[in-house]
Amino acid sequence: MGESVMNMNSRAQQHFLGYVRCSTDEQADSGLGLEAQEAALIAEAERRGWELTILRDEGLSGSQVNPGLRNALEQLAAGLADGLVVTKLDRMARSVVHAAEIMERARTQRWSLVMLDVQVDTTTAAGEAMANMLATFAQFERRLIGERTKAALAAKRAQGVPLGRPRQMPTAVARRIVAMRADGHTYGAIARTLTADEVLSPAGRPVWHESTVRRFCQSVELAKADALTTTTGA
Repeated sequence: MGESVMNMNSRAQQHFLGYVRCSTDEQADSGLGLEAQEAALIAEAERRGWELTILRDEGLSGSQVNPGLRNALEQLAAGLADGLVVTKLDRMARSVVHAAEIMERARTQRWSLVMLDVQVDTTTAAGEAMANMLATFAQFERRLIGERTKAALAAKRAQGVPLGRPRQMPTAVARRIVAMRADGHTYGAIARTLTADEVLSPAGRPVWHESTVRRFCQSVELAKADALTTTTGA
């Protein structure tokens, strides 16, 4: 379930899961590298007397719930740990909205959440107040995103821009791109993989470009947003 780095042999001792993540591009940055994050978490655990198990996602972006974070959330939901600690909000969540979703899990499932950089610590009154403030901003951000999405969809419809998957994109290729993106692959990496596998682009060319993959993924997101807006009447 992870690597246990501390154990003070106390029955009353709380067991926290430490989560660290860095993308390939961030590994060279000493402030964002796994070792620096782990050192900060171990120091905090020693200061507060926690037993600490560290879970890692190396070489992955924060664009989705990565395996290490998913493992941590599953353990916390099952009552196998008392809380989650991270060095920075952006190591755990891709946005304030995403962070607020995890904070809501912590509240409803009754486990503690500590984010060292933004002073969120639901084990204290002040830290819980900070968490509530972030949740308020997240709600505001959701509403702004919804308004921007509706405006963008309306503008594209007015311009006659078709929404959704380009018709010339085979379903199998479309599903593959979406799956690779969900697994954390960059647009460029997806383009290189499709080119190497000799998959023809929508224009029938043997070489895929990063911009082609990006446009397709954006069209899928717009189509999803359009469907959600139509369904909910938002």
